[in-house]
Amino acid sequence: MKAMILAAGLGTRMRPLTDHMPKPLLCVAGMPLIEHHVRNCVRAGITDIVINHAYLGDQIENYLGDGSRFNCAIQYSREGEPLDTGGGIFRALPLLGEKPFVAMNADVWTDYPLEKLLDKNPEGAHLVMTANPPQHPGGDFYLRDGLLSESGEGDKFTWTGLRVINPGLFAGCSDGIFSIVPLLRQAMRAGSVSGEYYGGRWFDIGTPERLREINALLAH
Repeated sequence: MKAMILAAGLGTRMRPLTDHMPKPLLCVAGMPLIEHHVRNCVRAGITDIVINHAYLGDQIENYLGDGSRFNCAIQYSREGEPLDTGGGIFRALPLLGEKPFVAMNADVWTDYPLEKLLDKNPEGAHLVMTANPPQHPGGDFYLRDGLLSESGEGDKFTWTGLRVINPGLFAGCSDGIFSIVPLLRQAMRAGSVSGEYYGGRWFDIGTPERLREINALLAH
C-alpha cells in the first residue's frame, strides 16, 4: 500500500513561524512534522510515499530528498498553487496508482499505528476519528456500527485527517481546486465510508499556541 502526505497548505494561521518555512517543517519533539509522518509510514511497512506541496515546497524536497535516508521512496506532486485536499489528491493519483492508499495531513501529530490501515479496502473511504478537541467541539461525522454519516444518532467525532482512499472516490472529477469533503459526504450517503475511533494521542497543529502546547506536553 502507498501513502500520501498532504503538505501543500499555506500555513497562514501559523505565521510568523511560516513566513519563511513551510508548516510541515515545523518541529514537534525536535523533529519536523513531516518527518514524523515519513518515519511512521516506514515503521508500518509503507515505503512508497507521495507528498504534494506548493508553498515553499522546495524546502520540503531539499529536506526529505528521495526518501532513501529513511529507507523509503518519495515522489513529489508539485502544485504551484494549493489545490485543497481533493484537488491535491486528484492531481497525485497517477503517482498513487489504482489501489486504495493511505493519506494523511502533514499538519497533525499522532501516535496512531498506521499498520492498522494496511488491510483496509474501502469501497469509498475509511476515516480515523477521535474525540472532539477544544477548538472543534462540534465534531465532523457520526460513527455508528463502523459506518460514518453526516447526521444521525449517537456520537459525533472529529476526523483526524487519517484515511484510506479508494481512487474510485474521484470518479468524474477533473483537475482543479476542490475539497475532498463533498466527495466523502456523497459516499457516506451511499454507505461506502467506514470509520473507526482512535482514543490515543492526536493533535491538530493549527496555531503557534498549539505547537507550543504539544511540544511542552511531549517534553514530559
